[in-house]
Amino acid sequence: MKDSYEVIVVGGSFAGLSAAMQLARARREVLLIDAERPRNRFALHAHGFFGQDGVPPAQAIATATAQLLKYPTVTLLKGEARRASREANGFRVELADGFHATAERLILATGVRDKLPTLPGLEARWGVSVLHCPYCHGYEIRDQRLGVLATHPLSIHQALLIPDWGPTTWFTQGIVEPNAEEAALLRARGVHIEREPLAEIVGEAPSIEGVRLVGGRTIRIDALFIATRTEMASGLAEQLGCVIDEGPLGPMIRVSDFKETSVPGVFAAGDASTAMTNATFASASGVAAGVGAHRSLIFTT
Repeated sequence: MKDSYEVIVVGGSFAGLSAAMQLARARREVLLIDAERPRNRFALHAHGFFGQDGVPPAQAIATATAQLLKYPTVTLLKGEARRASREANGFRVELADGFHATAERLILATGVRDKLPTLPGLEARWGVSVLHCPYCHGYEIRDQRLGVLATHPLSIHQALLIPDWGPTTWFTQGIVEPNAEEAALLRARGVHIEREPLAEIVGEAPSIEGVRLVGGRTIRIDALFIATRTEMASGLAEQLGCVIDEGPLGPMIRVSDFKETSVPGVFAAGDASTAMTNATFASASGVAAGVGAHRSLIFTT
């Protein structure tokens, strides 16, 4: 395997694959580095993605990877990118096993990690009956008893959304108290507000039978939504000196319309660079990053 490319893409899920595809079709030499730990690996199926509705995420990624590798200028390397730095003519990326490669441009599709609240029974159900995106999973649990667990003040917006899929209880956890206007909106949407904190999730995982409150009461629900806080899954952007902003749920790499970061020649795509996070948004931002990187190779300043 050679160690010099025109573009290195770090991250082999929806954003990274979409970015690499644009560059492959532009006949550019691309190295795709994939640690094989996509954020949606806990979900059984992906929904709401045009042409891929109901397909398991791993299957969608495998199909896209196979299609990408038909292009002769693409090289796939499985491993974890640990370090990134500027070089005289571009960037250097080093993997955990010591292998390193350089490229003129770098695309970070490294994603984020969800920071789950500490609650007994929650982690074992993540991605199955404990969910974060109603547009991704709401239809499959329609008309069931649904809960929303507050983790920050923005949780109220999720509580107002969820009744479109089923009767909803909002568990405030003592974190947020709605003002008069918000309380009126919640009542109008039929949301029940429960202020007593949760002690644990009950039932045989990964299903949910209900939640037990700290006072001992049990409330029956079939699924629980959480708008999780997130953290960067990789330190590469910080190592390179990219500006990172604090988003509504966690840090985000600052990017332009074509996904270039504050470091010229470094682009970012996917969940690490936007607050709007699902497979379709990730893929679209990957396309923009791939096109942006390609254009920058031609229209240099």
